[in-house]
Amino acid sequence: MTADAAPARALPTCPTRFRGAPSRNARIARPLALLGRVREVDEGLVDEIGRRMMLRDEVGAALARAMRPDAPQRVTMAAVERALGQGPTDADPPALRAFVAALEREPAWLDRDLLERGAAVYRRMGSTRDDVLLALALIGGYRYEGPADLLVATGGLAGRAAMRRLGETLVWGRAVSAPGGMARGGEGFRLTAHVRAMHAVVDDRFGRSPDWDTGRYGLPVNRSDLAGTLALFSATAMLGARVLGHRIPRADSDAVMHLWRYVGFLLGVDEDWLFTTERAQHAFDHHLLLAQGGPTPAGVELTTALVEGQRTKHGGGLRGWYARRRVLGHLRLFLGRDGLRDLGQPVVVPWTVVPQVARNLVESWVVARSAAGRRWLERRSDAGVDAELALLLGSRRSLAAVT
Repeated sequence: MTADAAPARALPTCPTRFRGAPSRNARIARPLALLGRVREVDEGLVDEIGRRMMLRDEVGAALARAMRPDAPQRVTMAAVERALGQGPTDADPPALRAFVAALEREPAWLDRDLLERGAAVYRRMGSTRDDVLLALALIGGYRYEGPADLLVATGGLAGRAAMRRLGETLVWGRAVSAPGGMARGGEGFRLTAHVRAMHAVVDDRFGRSPDWDTGRYGLPVNRSDLAGTLALFSATAMLGARVLGHRIPRADSDAVMHLWRYVGFLLGVDEDWLFTTERAQHAFDHHLLLAQGGPTPAGVELTTALVEGQRTKHGGGLRGWYARRRVLGHLRLFLGRDGLRDLGQPVVVPWTVVPQVARNLVESWVVARSAAGRRWLERRSDAGVDAELALLLGSRRSLAAVT
């Protein structure tokens, strides 16, 4: 060691944000304890969630190191896309070959037919699904420090970029749930691999930055936060849809869970945290919330950007006012008064959800009873996503075009 070289500072087992607001988070997590039938908190699981906040996707991390500008055999994103489409060659660096191999390995539990059923069910949830993902999943997650602070640091969901990033999420979700989307050559498979690579690059970049406080927040893209993010698209999305009047039978629920279990597998989520039922996912999410920290100013910034963006994407006027009022209504329903105050938003009466609940009751209990009705709901959902993407992204409708 040279005279001016400082010894590496040992990191704690868990970041300091771990269990940073126990009373508050226990109150927020209580409904999930009921849904997951959690009789007693598994303290070992909570501690493990804290520990994995300091761990990353190592397959992705190796690829990210190979993508650094000074890497001896540098891997470009074009090389990643080529290897995903055509398969890696012996001349490719080991990190790229290992990354593609991890994606190509099919788990023994994968059922392709169930995957397709889950995708169809997910499409039929339509705009209600996207409303829940925005209010309960995305904005709801901003109540806790860590991931919200990373998003502010990257600039990915602040200011004008908020609507663009929201559009990227819609592009990915549509690809994942499209017919054949998760087949080896499907667009959903490719974009999921792209997301995993980008997660790894962000983790590598910020993990090496002196501006990122790993001791406080954990690794930028860590294994616990990744598992929590995955849950937002499956069990959380279905929970919110049910609150808004959408009927989801048990067999359909299991199919949706299977779809996102496979997506999580491709993203590098730990396999012991990939769940087959809503109940098991809710039980895990209950413990995940107990492990979180307190509120962060980043949450207010991110939420305000998305709420106000609902107005500006329509160019203001009455439609813009209603779109903003509608998302505030969803936030009031899902997060309550305290949630709105945590995120710096006005407390409103959620009257805008009434027609949505009425529509969902008719569609999911009556229209979805027939095969023709289910196909119509899927087509309408796809058309709705296209219309929303036109507002958010204009002519740039692919994930590759907007990243």
